[in-house]
Amino acid sequence: RARALLQQLPPQDCDERYCPGLAEEERRQLRAFSARRRQEALGQGLACPVPGPCHGCPCRKCGRRLNKGDPGISASRLADQFWHPSCFSCHFCHQQLVDLIYFQQDGRIYCGRHHAELFRPRCASCDQLIFMEECIEAEGRRWHLEHFCCLECEEPLRGQRYVMRSGRPCCRGCFESLFAEPCQACGDPIGADSEEVTLQGLHWHARAACFCCSRCRAPLRGQPLTCRRGRLFCSDTCGRGQDASSTASDSSDSAFASAPSPDS
Repeated sequence: RARALLQQLPPQDCDERYCPGLAEEERRQLRAFSARRRQEALGQGLACPVPGPCHGCPCRKCGRRLNKGDPGISASRLADQFWHPSCFSCHFCHQQLVDLIYFQQDGRIYCGRHHAELFRPRCASCDQLIFMEECIEAEGRRWHLEHFCCLECEEPLRGQRYVMRSGRPCCRGCFESLFAEPCQACGDPIGADSEEVTLQGLHWHARAACFCCSRCRAPLRGQPLTCRRGRLFCSDTCGRGQDASSTASDSSDSAFASAPSPDS
């Protein structure tokens, strides 16, 4: 219950004490925003049997009828409306509302988190609402200007190139040193600026020198291919020829000499 409350009613959305580092103007806006929400939208549902005058009324969410005496939830800000107890949930995330605390907007009920996000963006780093005039938007999420940093080295990324890693930005240097996959052909990391081909969990540079038949060296981008034990072939003929050749490496497969085996 405590975890659900913290998720649905983030304390930083209504109390500046949970928002360290805010400028005075941001504090003022947060106080005004919180007071307005409490006055205009905050309410608590009431669990009660459906009264006689509301017999046969539809559930506000699912539309199924509620009969006299059925357990129901009413909301003081939405008069003459009833919900099944299991239907009294946030319109956005569909989670049942803990302690029946809701915020209403345009006849719909929301948890505090998603009601606040109808009006203010939320920083993907600190989880606080953004009251600054400027913020950074990337990959459908938003950040405070000072919070858009590399997830590893915390280098500011405003105006810099980055790679998204698990929903968080990563600078090119950290990505290439920590997360870039090695090319199965040449063994070099596949950088953020390089085109990549993935097959059976293995990775290649998309360039013709790497993504090619291991026997005849024919480029394979956009062409039919087969993959055997981590090696690429343009045809069954080349694959059978490779199987029949000696185990010693020749010029046709030297590009794979430094590549790890699929089992390693």
